[in-house]
Amino acid sequence: MKNTLIIASRESALAMWQAHHIQGRLQTLYPQLDVQILGMTTTGDQILNSPLAKIGGKGLFVKELEQALEEGRADIAVHSMKDVPMTLPPGFMLAATGEREDPRDAFVSNQYPNLEALPEGSVVGTSSLRRECQLRARFPHLKIEPLRGNVQTRLRKLDEGQFAAIILAAAGLKRLELGHRIAALIEPEQSLPAVGQGALGIECREGRDDLVQLLAPLHHAESAACVAAERAMSRALQGSCQVPLGGFAQIANGELHLRGFVASIDGQRMVRDEVRGKPADAEQLGAQMGQRLIARGADKILAELAI
Repeated sequence: MKNTLIIASRESALAMWQAHHIQGRLQTLYPQLDVQILGMTTTGDQILNSPLAKIGGKGLFVKELEQALEEGRADIAVHSMKDVPMTLPPGFMLAATGEREDPRDAFVSNQYPNLEALPEGSVVGTSSLRRECQLRARFPHLKIEPLRGNVQTRLRKLDEGQFAAIILAAAGLKRLELGHRIAALIEPEQSLPAVGQGALGIECREGRDDLVQLLAPLHHAESAACVAAERAMSRALQGSCQVPLGGFAQIANGELHLRGFVASIDGQRMVRDEVRGKPADAEQLGAQMGQRLIARGADKILAELAI
């Protein structure tokens, strides 16, 4: 292993926090290692006037970082796992999954304590079809509007009065020390999180056993099993950010519990299911969940979305 390791990262405040977090962990583990960060602007960061679902999905936050890995300009890339496409391009792998932060969605408002308190016609901002369909199902009297940009941009739009409330990932707010902006945390029973939400993934080129070994102390087996189950479910459903679906796994008493749903964007139709099994069988449980949802009619909803 060479003496310098370069981390590719998006340049948003949250992405840089994540990169600096991994940098700090590695420098503590390996004081002799010079860990540097290569900040990059991705296509997803540049196109802010369209919903992600219409411009190619969350993979737009990843491909420039993968190009840096391929060209040897960086050794690893640090991602929010919810931004990582369900199938990586040939030649790439996830070397480690970090311990998960709070996976829940957060209700952020300067006027109201929770979703239930919002008056009819209130405008709620979210960038996620997953959040949108769950909101529409529970609160049909609210008006859901698209919200793009980094965390600070979204908070600024709220503070300017463009929205009565916005929904963000709790993990990002907590990592940026903005937890005080959270008016209420939304439990998974009310808003099932995105696949991988709250977890960090470290990507590298395949065949880099040296990096896998180096990163092993950062790998959190329980978080990795949960995320693997969620991603396998999404793969079975050919999920992306163009598809309103959620998947969330937890491990308790040695058992993995995976919940998932697929819905129409208007929230009028939603199929849900759950499976339980051994954490070691995470991938199989996720695939099984996907098939169960399809058997309940998820394929029909997905087919209509593709039209």
